[in-house]
Amino acid sequence: MSDQTQKIIPVLRILDIAKAKEFYIDWLGFTIDWEHRFGENFPLYMQVSGHDIILHLTEHYGDCLTGARIRINMQGIETFHKQITQKNYRYYKPGIEKTEWNTLEVCLLDPFGNHLVFAEYLKNE
Repeated sequence: MSDQTQKIIPVLRILDIAKAKEFYIDWLGFTIDWEHRFGENFPLYMQVSGHDIILHLTEHYGDCLTGARIRINMQGIETFHKQITQKNYRYYKPGIEKTEWNTLEVCLLDPFGNHLVFAEYLKNE
């Protein structure tokens, strides 16, 4: 087995570029790494990253459907939650929940029906 770390990069379907950028860039604080189109007036495929997370967002019909559910393990979820709630995003006022399985979680639904669950595992007390 190789010493290289394997990363899985979720691909999420988007239906409106402006709404996607408002949600992922302006509100969640991701940055656009790159954008690709096969030509003028073609669907967008882009990579966004932030908080040690990489996501691919696609307008391409054949790539995937809306309504995906992904779990994103992270550290510093309370800071992340504070950052996004301070921005006062008009479409979402998420809470932070301590679960029975010993995590803190922020559950979000993007404008296209994709579920993003940000989770931090707590140390055993």
